[in-house]
Amino acid sequence: MTRVAPYGSWASPISLETLVADAVGLSFPFEVGDFVYWSEVRPSEGGRSVLVRAPRTGAGDPRDVFGPELSARTTVHEYGGMCAAGWGDAVYFTNFSDQRLYRMSHGEPPHPITPEPPAPCAWRYAAPVPTADGTHLIAVRETHADPDVPAAVVNDLVAIRADGTGITVVAEGHDFYCHPVLSPDGRRLAWTSWDHPNMPWDGTELWEAELDASLVALHVRLVAGGQSESVTQPKYTSDGRLLFVSDRTGWWNLYAAGAEGDSDTALAPMRAELAAPDWQFGTSNYAVLADGSIVGSWGEGGLGRLGILRPGAREFSPWPTRWTYFSALRTGADGRSVLAVAASATEPPSIVRLSPAASGAPRAEGWGAEVLKRSRPATVDHAYLSVPEPITFPTSHGKDAHALFYPPTNGDFVAPDDERPPLIVTVHGGPTSAALPVLNYSVQFWTSRGFGVVDVNYGGSTGYGREYRDRLRGQWGVVDVADCVHAATALARAGRVDGERLLVHGGSAGGYTALCACTWSDAFAAGASYYGVADAGALAAETHKFESHYTDGLIGPWPETAQLYRDRSPIAHTSRLRTPLILFQGLEDKVVPPDQAETMIAALRDKGVPHAYVVYEGEQHGFRKAENVKRTSEAELYFYAKVLGLEPADDLEPVDIAFGDRLLG
Repeated sequence: MTRVAPYGSWASPISLETLVADAVGLSFPFEVGDFVYWSEVRPSEGGRSVLVRAPRTGAGDPRDVFGPELSARTTVHEYGGMCAAGWGDAVYFTNFSDQRLYRMSHGEPPHPITPEPPAPCAWRYAAPVPTADGTHLIAVRETHADPDVPAAVVNDLVAIRADGTGITVVAEGHDFYCHPVLSPDGRRLAWTSWDHPNMPWDGTELWEAELDASLVALHVRLVAGGQSESVTQPKYTSDGRLLFVSDRTGWWNLYAAGAEGDSDTALAPMRAELAAPDWQFGTSNYAVLADGSIVGSWGEGGLGRLGILRPGAREFSPWPTRWTYFSALRTGADGRSVLAVAASATEPPSIVRLSPAASGAPRAEGWGAEVLKRSRPATVDHAYLSVPEPITFPTSHGKDAHALFYPPTNGDFVAPDDERPPLIVTVHGGPTSAALPVLNYSVQFWTSRGFGVVDVNYGGSTGYGREYRDRLRGQWGVVDVADCVHAATALARAGRVDGERLLVHGGSAGGYTALCACTWSDAFAAGASYYGVADAGALAAETHKFESHYTDGLIGPWPETAQLYRDRSPIAHTSRLRTPLILFQGLEDKVVPPDQAETMIAALRDKGVPHAYVVYEGEQHGFRKAENVKRTSEAELYFYAKVLGLEPADDLEPVDIAFGDRLLG
């Protein structure tokens, strides 16, 4: 029987243990011969990334490719990504502890095929691509002459002999390289590159070269791209056409490269994004089938869509599917199926194999779909899961912004008719990223207890075209803050949430926006920052090569505009703090050192503002230990309950709140 109880007091089956139990991260599926492979990140093994193999036929259980002494993870660009490939009976992968590329064939132990560097992890490898004959791999290499000096880091494209006998440089001279891909006959190589101060979503170039027998690049030509055009995800069709994605129209759309001197061909023009930002290697929003059909995924209204572009067609035919998010699309070994990571707001991310219908029209029941691996068991009934509603709301300067709104949902409870729920504004990181419609128990933890959650795709987020993405240029700490405030107040005006009980939280860059919102706005009753940036200048001055000019576009050139960084840094304006805050911080965080959080806490203490500070030994930028993930949500709920005067059904371990006697509770 459904019971009536105030929002925030509902008993939920989504416990703290649910947040971490039996969960793995899944990514980068690919097939070679009779086997399908994928990467599996296991929190239960300290975050180790394992390469897993299963028979394509489903006739056997998945097995780890290697033992516990190895972990398949690259740190090129620091964020890593795709680092494994296969050819014949061999599989290749970058090992995390030494960043060397390893080879492993069935029946033999893994062994490195790249030389030992002069210093630990000084030579790193990503995005390996085997040549047609399997004698070499083309890969991105990153050389660290001095790990503390970004300018001393060099990136290039190299050819690595599969037997471990040598490496030659294929392309060099640009600051960054990504997406190496070989034509089916192995005679042509394409890749993307870009240079400072651009990020890959700002301006990139697509190059193509002919390869001789020694893999020397000949007749190198610029295919597309430039300083203000983002080109990504090059791929070859079975007949040798070069495809790529470009945002030259303001939207990441699909093109076929023209011959030298000829124009490119737009394959399926649409006001939608067929790409995602290249934070990691291996991003892939489309796959090319043997018959020339293209299976693609694009964003539409905050949700992911899937479709197929048949040869000669001018638009994708949408395909009915229960999933609302797709990534890492790869063509199956048979040339007729597609591997992907798929998820929805009620289904966890899974490795799936999709089999399109043979005809141009989709089958009524959708694609043939086989789930190969789920990231976690589906243990929570759908009655307790909130399904996000894409919303568009007015924001500053007469513009609109976007978000995903999760209403409070719990099959056992309803609230009194005259009550509106408290709202948590969630700020995604990046900030060039997006809120995704994927099952996230960290969101459902709140909605099942009677909180609303709005996951804001503020100006600067991806998925809404280049113009929307560029709103954040020079405006970080301004546009994102305004959009988060307007998202909350729009829901309050619509009567969907309580405008007196608005909360905001975020991590890293999202924590920066949350801290800014609590510093320069009075909209929020409380806020939470997980390892949030409080000093934008320190972030610009001390970072790795990939992001060493990122804030140039977000705020301004560093250090020429140092005053602007100070103007945008909460740490420099602590006199304005009036909002109760809880801060979570790893004591070994090198990206956002603890002193930033401690300065904020000292200011709150000096002003007598209620606050709490939770620190974790052994944690860096992001919390990975299960006990700390659980403690963070527990402490945040306890803090909000005291601020808002709620009575949660959970038996919560208290957190020490300075000046807690000044709160409602």
